[in-house]
Amino acid sequence: MALRWTLARLPDLGPLDVYEMLALRSEVFVVEQTCIFQDADGVDHQAHHLLGRDAQGRLQALLRIVDPGVKYAEPSIGRVISAAAVRRTGVGRELMAEGIRSCQRLWAGQGIRISAQARLERFYQGFGFRTVTEPYLEDDIPHVEMLLEPDTTL
Repeated sequence: MALRWTLARLPDLGPLDVYEMLALRSEVFVVEQTCIFQDADGVDHQAHHLLGRDAQGRLQALLRIVDPGVKYAEPSIGRVISAAAVRRTGVGRELMAEGIRSCQRLWAGQGIRISAQARLERFYQGFGFRTVTEPYLEDDIPHVEMLLEPDTTL
């Protein structure tokens, strides 16, 4: 499935983009994963948002790229989501690859750090990320920090 990608800072997104982004994040993280947490964490203002829309304009995938120095010394990728309707179609891989390329364009020569759900560790290893911490709980879900070295290309 080919998606049309938009990469923008929060103030540059339209109201409908922001609404759909927050709705999809809530649908997946709060409803599907039954995880009560503060999604509006103040970090969205210090990040680029990558939105993937299908040919009909429906938001199918998204992630945020957080500026270096906000969560980690390196830029980081988080809030990685593909809509339920497009899972197992390769959209998640396409999303992550586009996110890594975007991050590398924005901050060439820097590594990328993520806080990954432990169950997705192998998925991220497929992009060259290596696990750099022991598992820990974040919002009662096991996570690990992973790092993609600066010289990794897709």
